[in-house]
Amino acid sequence: MRTQAPPAPARKPRRAPAEIRKRILQAAGEEFKAHGFSGATTLNIAKRADVTEAQLFRYFAAKPILFREAVFEPLVRHFDAFDAKYHAGAAEGANLRENARLYISELQHFIREHSQMLMSLVFAQTYAPFNTPGVGEIDSLQSYFARGAAMMTRRTKDKAKVEPKLMVRVSFAAVLAAILFKSWLFPPGLASEEEISGALIDFVIDGIAMSLDQAQQA
Repeated sequence: MRTQAPPAPARKPRRAPAEIRKRILQAAGEEFKAHGFSGATTLNIAKRADVTEAQLFRYFAAKPILFREAVFEPLVRHFDAFDAKYHAGAAEGANLRENARLYISELQHFIREHSQMLMSLVFAQTYAPFNTPGVGEIDSLQSYFARGAAMMTRRTKDKAKVEPKLMVRVSFAAVLAAILFKSWLFPPGLASEEEISGALIDFVIDGIAMSLDQAQQA
């Protein structure tokens, strides 16, 4: 009696180049968010994407290039959208405090939503500063700072105690740090999420209001 040969393993369906590239970018984004730039490896990214490492390098020649396309460029697109939305809603004739409250609330939401991407960028700049794009390369962030400073300058008529260009960046830094480094800065039981958010809003609004009051008195 002849034994029957085992069936040949099923061949994987051939994927289109666009699908392979999409799978690699998705897997890379997940790996960078989970392990940062230094901890992520192209081998693990390839495994996540269900491709070989050789295939990965045919589409992306080096890890920094993959990082830029998987993490940095999507973050830039998100910030472009946020920037346009915020400045469209910040009416020139509106109360300064209301604009500031809108700004901080929207900014907190944006940073929370994209905190993993931002943290990946922070770690990449810390451990591979010459290979990866930095915050300074986010053109939309620079545009955002410039628009905010220009708006504040018009309100204070160049008499603000704190330079508007500095105030906008300090406000952004305060919100960024409070969210990205929340577990470091706020031990359990110190304050609720709502209390931290409210304190950030009051901190920025009071700083802007003080600078504006002093400008009006000058």
